[in-house]
Amino acid sequence: MSTIVHARGLSRIWVYSFLISGALVAYVITALTSSGTDFNLGGFAVLAFVLSWLFVVLASLAIEGRRKAVSRAMAGLVYGAFALAVIPLISLISTVVMMGASRFDGTFFNSSMRNVVGAGGGALHAIIGTLEITSIAALISIPVGLLTSIYLVEYGKGLFARAVTTMVDVMTGIPSIVAGLFAFALFALFFGPGVRMGFGGAVALSVLMIPVVVRSSEEMLRLVPNELREASLALGVPKWLTVLRVVLPTAMGGIVTGVMIAIARVIGETAPLLIIAGFTQSMNYDPFHERMMTLPVFVYYSYSSQGADTQAYIDRAWAGALTLIIIVMILNLGARLVSRVFRTSGQR
Repeated sequence: MSTIVHARGLSRIWVYSFLISGALVAYVITALTSSGTDFNLGGFAVLAFVLSWLFVVLASLAIEGRRKAVSRAMAGLVYGAFALAVIPLISLISTVVMMGASRFDGTFFNSSMRNVVGAGGGALHAIIGTLEITSIAALISIPVGLLTSIYLVEYGKGLFARAVTTMVDVMTGIPSIVAGLFAFALFALFFGPGVRMGFGGAVALSVLMIPVVVRSSEEMLRLVPNELREASLALGVPKWLTVLRVVLPTAMGGIVTGVMIAIARVIGETAPLLIIAGFTQSMNYDPFHERMMTLPVFVYYSYSSQGADTQAYIDRAWAGALTLIIIVMILNLGARLVSRVFRTSGQR
């Protein structure tokens, strides 16, 4: 017993031994139940985790007691939940990288699909369209969302503030295609029923983005200690200047992170852009005139409208998906850097 029990509980060596034993038993069971030479790797992984977890918990129950066994059981469930969340993400990213690497070249980034049939061509027009439409949507959504959150936290009281909060909650759950239909109906009133333009797509995305910015900014502003506000007001600083110079800088790191999450939420939308921004194979730098291509629509059309050379269209779709993931990753890394800068300056 002394070789098994550590000074603080079950020895780490024996824990590892039970884990390995569970994996070995799972391997034998999976090998015996697999048909022919096909080894069920997924089934082995699940069975190995369950058996290893069960062996450790039973050993802990017999040696360390019920309290420690429950603790180890809960820790195992936490690790299992983490694996369930991470494994699909790793699988998705690795699949997109492997499938999209074949067309991830210079031609893909410096040419459009104008007059291209079959192999060749690129997504430059879609990348430009995505960046322009998303940037315009951010320019619309960030001021509106941030000012709305400031009103709800610092000034809003009574029935009107509760009504605004309710409407923001309702807008958070609006399907993206409804936002596209709204933008189309709005612009059709002024430009006719056949209107297609990038700015309309930006308005549709802003409808989806504003409630996310409001909610995230509101939560960050509520985390600012009231003592900071009271100290500023006690010094005779007006409330608007207190919000501008004290509250916003303190919450800026979280606000920037929330804004980046909102941008990442809308940058991959397809349905509203199909309705109002349209589809084109050519370059268009003007968001206020004619149709404008975006990466989600480019991926959709590349996969759904395959020509004679099917593989060329599929390769372009995967390369477009990989480009979109990289753009979102860059935005998130930028948000983390900005949050770190504001957090560091606030701690000094």
